[in-house]
Amino acid sequence: MAVSAEQLMRGTTQVSSLPSLYRRLDEAIDAPNSSFAHIGKIVADDTGFTARLLRIANSALYNFPSKIETVERAMSIIGTKQLRELALATTVVRMFKGMENSLVSMESFWRHSICCGAAARVIATARRENNIERFFVLGMLHDIGRLVMYNRIPEVCAGIIDEAQRDRRLLFEVEKEQLGFNHADIGRLLLQMWKLPKAQIEAVGYHHAPHVAQHYPMEAAVLHIADVIANALQWGTSGEGFVPRFNAEAWQRLELTERHLEAIVAHTDEQTGEAIRLFLDDEE
Repeated sequence: MAVSAEQLMRGTTQVSSLPSLYRRLDEAIDAPNSSFAHIGKIVADDTGFTARLLRIANSALYNFPSKIETVERAMSIIGTKQLRELALATTVVRMFKGMENSLVSMESFWRHSICCGAAARVIATARRENNIERFFVLGMLHDIGRLVMYNRIPEVCAGIIDEAQRDRRLLFEVEKEQLGFNHADIGRLLLQMWKLPKAQIEAVGYHHAPHVAQHYPMEAAVLHIADVIANALQWGTSGEGFVPRFNAEAWQRLELTERHLEAIVAHTDEQTGEAIRLFLDDEE
């Protein structure tokens, strides 16, 4: 196909920028003179958004002893940076909610993405990383480039999926062979358009080649391992029919053992069901 990743992205207007609500929230959190009350007012502009965030804060993912009833309270307990990550995850799911395609169901796509996010969050917890919600968001975003491809070039993608299944090959490898780029490249470009942090851009862009990441190899390694786990657990799929192998360099970078892996898989499986309920049901 005679089109580059950049040319494909130039025709992507429906999701070329994040909603203004998230942008306002992002700017307010970064502002030195901003207050919890000010940030809470921004979130309150969207009652459905507020309800979703509070449901997440009050979920079994956090297990706080008392109910969190306001966004300000959630920020004081969870932290503003963590709340921003949850807001980004919620925003992206809502953005793509109406973008149905013929190649994969949106529910299956998000179930896989949420499982990957849960795995990344569990891995980050095992490593005692700061702001573990940023890893959950990485999982939510890791295959976002596939949704762009499925909507922009569906016939081409259908042929790629058929070839990968017929030859029992990994889908991202066939994408690269047929197109000269794959969904990770498209995801990287989309996150650049959204002006998201460089760590997120690089991790998503190299989650199938974490050894290539130059500036944020740890984040890329976490996301790579999380994606393999999510494919193995089969909560859903973004189109991939097989389970990729762990990249040995990525596994070594995380300094985890096989015993860690068993616990990570078990905790991921436990958390995925709860996270799916929080992000995918329509109760707002």
